[in-house]
Amino acid sequence: MRMPEKNIAAAGALVLAAFSTFASARTIAVAAGDGAQARLQEALIAAQPGDTVQLGAGRYMLDDGLSLDVDNVTVRGAGMEATVLDFSRQKGAGEGLLVTSDDVTLRDFAVEDAHGDGIKSKGADRIVYRRVRVTWTGGAKETNGAYGIYPVESTGVLIDGAMVRGASDAGIYVGQSRDITVRHSLAMGNVAGIEIENSRNALVTANTVTGNTGGILVFDLPGLPVMGGGNTVIEKNLVIANDTPNFAPKGNIVAGVPRGTGVMIMANDGVLIEGNTLEDNPTAQVMVVAYPKPFEDKRYNPFPRNVTVGANAVSGGGNDPQLPGAAELKGAFGGALPPVLWDGLGKPGEALSVTGSLPGLSLNLPAQGASPELARPALLKADAPVRKVDRKTVGAPAALEARIAR
Repeated sequence: MRMPEKNIAAAGALVLAAFSTFASARTIAVAAGDGAQARLQEALIAAQPGDTVQLGAGRYMLDDGLSLDVDNVTVRGAGMEATVLDFSRQKGAGEGLLVTSDDVTLRDFAVEDAHGDGIKSKGADRIVYRRVRVTWTGGAKETNGAYGIYPVESTGVLIDGAMVRGASDAGIYVGQSRDITVRHSLAMGNVAGIEIENSRNALVTANTVTGNTGGILVFDLPGLPVMGGGNTVIEKNLVIANDTPNFAPKGNIVAGVPRGTGVMIMANDGVLIEGNTLEDNPTAQVMVVAYPKPFEDKRYNPFPRNVTVGANAVSGGGNDPQLPGAAELKGAFGGALPPVLWDGLGKPGEALSVTGSLPGLSLNLPAQGASPELARPALLKADAPVRKVDRKTVGAPAALEARIAR
């Protein structure tokens, strides 16, 4: 079939534009040392599409946040232990690095002690975080930044080989986004290790999540511009000994996450949990709950729907639940709660299905927001299997993989 001339011309223009970008791409080198703040920010401003801002090895002492708003730029260090952006002297309370442009790759560097979030990307589509470390070096403190790696309002997010420690909300947080992969990463010593919030088509796979208050959280919250989170797969993760006392600032939604929660699903639609190793999470290996607070958002459904707990390797856990009436519950179940805990809110047979032969406990609360003391605990019985997620649509776009290989 002959292509119309106008289509030939358009295709040619695209090829020429791509070649032009490739041919003109530059590497802008920035070294540590005196004046690093000004030199690094100037490089981020001067960068053009296709450029790489190359950070040398060393510690960059920074006294203010950095920002990038140019599309198709790579910020690359010499390694997450070799190149360190140190914000301990930061004057403001904002994030360490803010990205607001598309097709950005951030890789092989660290951010330490940001006064606000570590790295935030907002409205940044097709963003890649590769081997990036974000750490608060003073340990678990309420005054630490809320989020370590924080993409929000994005389509196409790939987080690979990251490490986050010390966030007072979530180490790796993806919010109000879609087409997401979080993999091969370590979240340790945060309030929430990994959190997927008001987002769709997320794949959380092959991560190690340990020593947090809660390991992996999938939430849907009211009152946000993007609603209707779901179609999420949590698989092949190590979720082990998440037992750090909750150090989130009072009033934050994660301040209510019980210490010792492995995987927690709240008010989400379509979540599959299978092939994970769940060990020694003292409240519950898996907890499925409704949103517990009053709300006015008429778009919002506060109940969990279509959550499937498949075959997972489980050991220990449930031996120190941070729940009202814990002593009585433990006594009734031989000293430890079952691996799967559901508050009992939502339509029977539509909220939760346990297909991997794991025992579960339904608290059977009488109404949303009711006191747990009024619960009528019973072994979980799913009346019918729930709808599974669409695996074909979860995860980041395949095109982002090419940037990992570079």
